Amino acid sequence: MNTISLEQRANRAVSNWIFLGVIMLLVQVVLGGVTRLTGSGLSITEWNVVTGALPPLSEQQWLAEFNKYQQTPQYRFLNTDFSLSDFKFIFFWEWFHRLWARLIGVAFLVGFVYLLAKKYLKKELVNPLLILFLLGALQGAIGWIMVASGLTGDAIYVRPTRLAMHFIFALGLICYAFWIGLRLTIPAPKRINHPPLYRWAWVLIVILFVQLIFGALMAGHKAATVAPTWPTINGSWVPDGLLKEQPVLLNFFENKVTIHFVHRGLAYTLLILIIIYSVKVFRIKPASTIFSQARRMPLILVLVQVILGILSVLTSTSIIPNRWGTFEWMAQLHQIIGMLLLLSLVAMLFLTRQSSSFRQPS
Repeated sequence: MNTISLEQRANRAVSNWIFLGVIMLLVQVVLGGVTRLTGSGLSITEWNVVTGALPPLSEQQWLAEFNKYQQTPQYRFLNTDFSLSDFKFIFFWEWFHRLWARLIGVAFLVGFVYLLAKKYLKKELVNPLLILFLLGALQGAIGWIMVASGLTGDAIYVRPTRLAMHFIFALGLICYAFWIGLRLTIPAPKRINHPPLYRWAWVLIVILFVQLIFGALMAGHKAATVAPTWPTINGSWVPDGLLKEQPVLLNFFENKVTIHFVHRGLAYTLLILIIIYSVKVFRIKPASTIFSQARRMPLILVLVQVILGILSVLTSTSIIPNRWGTFEWMAQLHQIIGMLLLLSLVAMLFLTRQSSSFRQPS
């Protein structure tokens, strides 16, 4: 009895730590969105892991940082009217975004050492957690590679493809951590073994990942403003110029109209497929309360996501560089709901799969 109680306590401690990490990672992506929407991402031109944890503490330090920013193409081509006060505003969001990344690393390391010392970590968990740590470190490196792409030449923003890579790696990291937490939290009796629904969930996740990549490309290219109309794209269902770039594949990374068109098309596809999936899921007798609650979420979230996407497009004409307005609220909420939709599908994938190799709490 004591052994079972100790195992439950250990599982609870580890899962709480993992889910705290998931929440912190979600907040980090939200902060990344705020950083992008406020045009703050290139305000810090160096990556100092230790010394960069503190913001400038004197007027002289602020002027030194502002001088570094003034050497960037973004300042020279876009923000020449910036005052020191304007710079402090954008600096704060990039600094806070990086600070939060550091806090995630500290929370992971401190939690890992503590749980290891308490002997709460099972042997089969050590490797997945080390992989999680390495993925986090890789994500930090990708973040700097992304920032560096906007500090040279005539670039006034980071490269959209690198922004998309940074975003999608973050989502992969979050999903991996979330999956580990689910394996520790939800026992086999609360799941069902349903291969058709399991395959459906995989298909939806893959399509959604592609959709989120195009969402990041939309953000990087500021492509919402290309067609601030709905339901048509500037009066056409299939706009001209979709394949004007050569080679053809380049259109899906650089052509704003093509990216916009694909993003909308995938949104409609996901909406239809999730409706079909939800009908199938609701025909199944739920194995538990958690399954009954989880199966509702994909449909609710995809409906909200579509509405927010439409509102983001329609309000994109109100964009003012480096200012927060209605569009920025819609775009930020659109991103948040997209992440929650992804996690809801990951949860359904887990709830319809066969038992894992982890020992589950009873």
